[in-house]
Amino acid sequence: MATVHPTYIIKNSSENKLGRYVVAGRDLRAGEEIFQEEIFSIGPKSGSPLICLGCYLPLEELKLCNTCKWPICSPECSQEPWHKNYECEVFSQKGVKLNEEADISAQLECITPLRTLIVSEKQNEQWEKEVSNMEAHTEERRKKIEWAAEQVNVVNFLVEACKLKDRFNEDKIQKICGILEVNCFEVITKLGISIRGLYPRMALLNHNCIANTTHSVFLDKNYRLQLRTTVDTKSGCELFSSYTSSLQPTIVRRARLRECKYFDCTCARCSDPTEMGTHIGTFKCTKCDNGFITSTQPLDDNAPWKCSHCDNGITGNGVQRIYLAIQEDMAELEQMEMDGEKLEATEKLLRKYKSVLHPRNGSNVLLWHSLSQMYGHTEGYSLDMLPDLLLERKSKFCKDLLDILNIVEPGLTRIRGLTLFEYHIGCLLYTKSRYQHGEFNKDALKERIHSVVDILKECHQILSLEPEGTPEAMLAASALQSINQLIESVEQL
Repeated sequence: MATVHPTYIIKNSSENKLGRYVVAGRDLRAGEEIFQEEIFSIGPKSGSPLICLGCYLPLEELKLCNTCKWPICSPECSQEPWHKNYECEVFSQKGVKLNEEADISAQLECITPLRTLIVSEKQNEQWEKEVSNMEAHTEERRKKIEWAAEQVNVVNFLVEACKLKDRFNEDKIQKICGILEVNCFEVITKLGISIRGLYPRMALLNHNCIANTTHSVFLDKNYRLQLRTTVDTKSGCELFSSYTSSLQPTIVRRARLRECKYFDCTCARCSDPTEMGTHIGTFKCTKCDNGFITSTQPLDDNAPWKCSHCDNGITGNGVQRIYLAIQEDMAELEQMEMDGEKLEATEKLLRKYKSVLHPRNGSNVLLWHSLSQMYGHTEGYSLDMLPDLLLERKSKFCKDLLDILNIVEPGLTRIRGLTLFEYHIGCLLYTKSRYQHGEFNKDALKERIHSVVDILKECHQILSLEPEGTPEAMLAASALQSINQLIESVEQL
């Protein structure tokens, strides 16, 4: 039976192996709001370091809530509703304090499941109607090593240490652990901290590696989520979100989805050896000049990869090993401080991959993205220090990234808006420099500045859709200011 809303319809079809799904309720324009949703529960991610349970800021030294003796950074945070009315109430009533001598990260594993359990009581009607039937993949999770850890750190802790067995049975606790693992979304707090939140309606959207929606979270106490279209969408078309990075290759995306979401993606992009012509997963052939190596069966991780021009190839296992090594390289970069040394290490990694990867392989594209953001905003490479060669390089990274995004993450997406902002910087400064060197006249200068204004207008169109107070919304305001200044400067030429 379908549940009809003005902008979307929730359907349940026996022909759809994924069960419930969401379609557009009418023709929707790109950037149009589909719905807003209040959060069901929120809390630290699994594997969280020592953090404040009120604002989620990492704590360099342990500070405890005066009431429950669990991590809190200030008296103000001890009064935060998601702490005070949930774990604080339980721990203080049961006399369960944080064990400062034991692994604190392991002890924090119980926080989000406990909050969700309590919400299931407070909002029982919503729990029964929207959450209790969410996929938990209990049998698949039972086979993983994380199951045993959750049994100790969450189930046993809540049932035995907190004496909650008469309130919550073990099966429900494990089910909630599964629901959270499979269905939660990342939430970025107003302090820029990454936590997780459960949005039952949002979780109804099926995954596709080329999504037609995006979502944002408001920086308010209720962490409201807004779902929007990214492209024009016809009435009746299914609405998709993406659970993975659009710039990762198929073999990496599918492994991630299998590990965390327990399904094998068979979307059009995953089924295409060239990933819709982007070659995000493609290798260069090391035996011939013109060949590129792609999978013979993209939906089979173990299938051989073959060159398009000669008999050279790589085994499926060999490809997996290559990408594992690349991911290790990327992880090392992530650990570095955002400075000139990191920028230079990123350029070095790009050179390292040059002879192995297709120019538009996703690993290269991810590095382009990083470099497009770092040039102009990094010590030793600030905007006033960049020579024309590097301004041109920054602009090329942005342009090439935008070309890829047109295919794998089309429309009004956050990454497109942010990339357009960086693109305008490189183009504008390069244009001004070339004009000062006498490369073109005032008419050509005006024409190029108008092109930069067009870039900024698209940037503003996208980022102005983001919630007030977010970094993206502030960048949208900056883009609008720059548009007005540039138009005025052209009029004065």
